[in-house]
Amino acid sequence: MAKTHLYEVTVTWTGDRGTGTSGYRAYERAHDVEADGKPPIPGSSDPAFRGDPARWNPEELLVASLSQCHMLWYLHLCATEGIVVTGYTDHPRGSMIEGPDGGGRFEEVVLRPRVTLARADQADLATEVHERAHRMCFIAASVNFPVRHEPVILGAAQDIPARDSTAS
Repeated sequence: MAKTHLYEVTVTWTGDRGTGTSGYRAYERAHDVEADGKPPIPGSSDPAFRGDPARWNPEELLVASLSQCHMLWYLHLCATEGIVVTGYTDHPRGSMIEGPDGGGRFEEVVLRPRVTLARADQADLATEVHERAHRMCFIAASVNFPVRHEPVILGAAQDIPARDSTAS
């Protein structure tokens, strides 16, 4: 039986300079994203769209969500497979194209996790688990653009290049 999970946040615009949206340059894109019991996330638009570069923008948060979801599933699946992960860092990259009307869409996100294993002899299995983690990730299953993986598996003080895997 399927379970439904609900997620509620509050997004509050904080960028009124006193004249509201009286003009395109008259207001800040600043806002806060909040959820009960959690610190607020300071948000803005991308600097290319008059946003504050010191604040998170929705595009960064989408890329981060894909990376987090993949990582959490990956760690879970490794634990159930008996693969001991001792380090995980991802440097994901998303590319978005902007249309002539100012709208846009993501073309793809590439996850580039560097995974450190306790045992280098588990590198092949650890690489395969990335595919399973992708299939399980709620966020990746919800987007309409490709999410690719370029993992590097580290173990026994050496890099073990993983196969580039592409998933959508």
